[in-house]
Amino acid sequence: MVFADLFFLYVFLPLCLIMYFISKNTAYRNVILVFFSLVFYAWGEPVYVFLLVFTAFFDYCNGRIIEKYRDRFKGKLALACSIIVDLSILGFFKYSGFFVENINNLLGLFSSISLPVPDVRLPIGISFYTFQTISYTVDCYWGKVKAQKSFGKYLMYLSLFPQLVAGPIVRYSVIQNEIDNRRTTLEDLSVGFSRIILGLSKKVIIANNLSTMVNSLCGEVSNGYAIMEGQSVVGTWLGIITIALWYYFDFSGYSDIAIGLGRIFGFRFDENFRYPFICKNITEFWQRWHISLGTFFRDYLLYLPLFGKRRQYANLFLVWFCTGLWHGASWNFIFWGLYYGIFIFIEMKIGKKRMKKIPKILTHIYSKAIIVVGFGIFYFESLPALGNFFKALVGANGGGLIDSKTQLILMNNIWLVIAAVIFSMPVVGKLKEIMSKRQGTYILANSMGIVLNAGLLLLCSLLLVDSTNNVFLYFRF
Repeated sequence: MVFADLFFLYVFLPLCLIMYFISKNTAYRNVILVFFSLVFYAWGEPVYVFLLVFTAFFDYCNGRIIEKYRDRFKGKLALACSIIVDLSILGFFKYSGFFVENINNLLGLFSSISLPVPDVRLPIGISFYTFQTISYTVDCYWGKVKAQKSFGKYLMYLSLFPQLVAGPIVRYSVIQNEIDNRRTTLEDLSVGFSRIILGLSKKVIIANNLSTMVNSLCGEVSNGYAIMEGQSVVGTWLGIITIALWYYFDFSGYSDIAIGLGRIFGFRFDENFRYPFICKNITEFWQRWHISLGTFFRDYLLYLPLFGKRRQYANLFLVWFCTGLWHGASWNFIFWGLYYGIFIFIEMKIGKKRMKKIPKILTHIYSKAIIVVGFGIFYFESLPALGNFFKALVGANGGGLIDSKTQLILMNNIWLVIAAVIFSMPVVGKLKEIMSKRQGTYILANSMGIVLNAGLLLLCSLLLVDSTNNVFLYFRF
């Protein structure tokens, strides 16, 4: 089940809200959330829902053992079992095929032997809930959180449907107090529903249309990205700019819906995006983009003295290798992660003070060029297509500077691109801030907000009637 779906919006969610708010008893509400979350997951994963429940029970038990024997062998063993088993499950489902394919490539250099490549379907959201449950057991070991004594409550935390299948990665410490003590105010309902409509609009109105542009300019994995063999320079750059905007509106739209749903149920999830394209450098970009993933690697991997306390750069590249690998079982993702690691390493060597002395216009141009090329690396999942992409960037593929097809695509979608660029910046927030300073404009802004939300919801609903392009990008991670 997906959020950008009429069944979810007008059947599943209303039914869940009605049953949830029938009682003011938090224990009853927790049971309702567990039930609807498992139904939500089983809707698309009728078998792998049992894997989710197993993971929850396994780490619930590990958490109890860790707390009881924290500084003793049993506690350390429980933590090790938790991390090893969780990562092994993730590795089997997500990377076994990729691993065997690369072994076969090596074997092919010396013999005709080849191993059968396992065809394993990836459970939806396993990358997200695996990291959540690992963060829980590690935090239990570090004494940052108390182990949850109720399996039902822990299952609710891990399976909570607003963030289950595509994040953000919600740590137990963020909502541990709200599991037993939470309330929903009228303001929560207002902010929550507004955030849901905002996210839905990002996805349905902007992201879905940008994806059509991307397919026209860069091709798809199903056709081997064949268009890139002769794509023009302008077409390539327009394509990767569109990819960057598409990914932003798709994923931040999902995060907005997740945060809005959480707010309605009384949970305060952390922000996952803070207008990343207004960044002045690559380091700042990753402080604004997919924040929950970046902070996870920062807190649970970057500062661990794996290579010695002084070898921070080795840890840095390990983090970015893992960041790339986390996104997918393909070499382009690994290259993508290391690509960003290189530029963050360069910025670290330059230093914050010297970076600030560089004219802002130059840092903005530099950062945006690096970012959109990075999205190109992320998009092309085959190495031949990635090679064609780099050739097309500089016109080395014979595609020329610009072609008539690119001109037509740009002219037909110029207002979409302009709107996407504008709304990728904090324009709306600034307008609200200005209007809220005066009583008269504040009331007007609220009234306009209600009308706008109703209009956007209606427009999204109409667009969803015949739309088939609603699966969020990060569902495959």
